[in-house]
Amino acid sequence: MWWQKYMAASLQDMPVQYPTPMCGLLIPFLLILIQVSSCTVTVTGYIGQDVTLPCSYDVQANGVLSFCWGHGQVPRSKCSNTILLSDNGNVTFRESPRYQLLSQVMQGDVSLTIVKAQKIDSGVYGCRVEIPGWFNDQKINVHLTMEEAPMEELDIQSSTDCDTVTVSKALLEAENIGRIAVIFFLTIILILILIIRRKVLMGRTTPQKLNTITAENIYETIPMTK
Repeated sequence: MWWQKYMAASLQDMPVQYPTPMCGLLIPFLLILIQVSSCTVTVTGYIGQDVTLPCSYDVQANGVLSFCWGHGQVPRSKCSNTILLSDNGNVTFRESPRYQLLSQVMQGDVSLTIVKAQKIDSGVYGCRVEIPGWFNDQKINVHLTMEEAPMEELDIQSSTDCDTVTVSKALLEAENIGRIAVIFFLTIILILILIIRRKVLMGRTTPQKLNTITAENIYETIPMTK
C-alpha cells in the first residue's frame, strides 16, 4: 500500500541517532537517584525476647512524615503486606499488638519493635518513609534472623542466682553469729553484776560480824567481882 512505501522511505531518509556520552551518564545517574534512599540491614533476634528493627529519618529537614512497615521488601509504592501504618505521627493501622513503636517517633525514630519475637517472625521487613518529591521516599529493608538465646546468658543467670543464694546464706550466718555474740556478752555482764552484788553484800555483812565477835571477846575478858 502507498502508506507503507511512504513510511519505509521516511525511515530510510531519517538519520540514525546514537546515544551521546551525556545520555549514557544520565541513565545511571537517574538509577542512583531512584535507589539512593534504599538500604538493607541485618538484625539478629533471640526467641522470646523483644527485637527492634531500625528505621529513622531527618525530622529537622522534613518535619514529621507518614511511614509504613510491611512484611517483605519495600515495593515501588507503599509497603507490601502492611503490618503498621502511621499518618504524620499517628498510627492508623496495626496488624498485631506485638508490633510497637517504642522509640521517639516525633524525633524521627520509627524503628519497629516486635514484642516477644518467635521463630516464625524471621524474614524481611520493609520500612518506607514518605518524603515529599519524586523518588524521595526512604526505603529500608531489614532482614531479621531469629535464634535461640545463647547458653552463655543462661550460665550467667544461673551463676547470678547461686551468688544471690550464697550472699543470703552468708547474711543469715552473720546474723546468727551476731545474735550469739549478743547473748554471750549479756551473759557475761549478768555474771559480773551477780559477782559484784555478792561482793557488796559480803562487804556489808563482814563489819557486823567483826563487831559481834569483838563485843563477845570484851565481855569475856572483864573479870567478874563478887
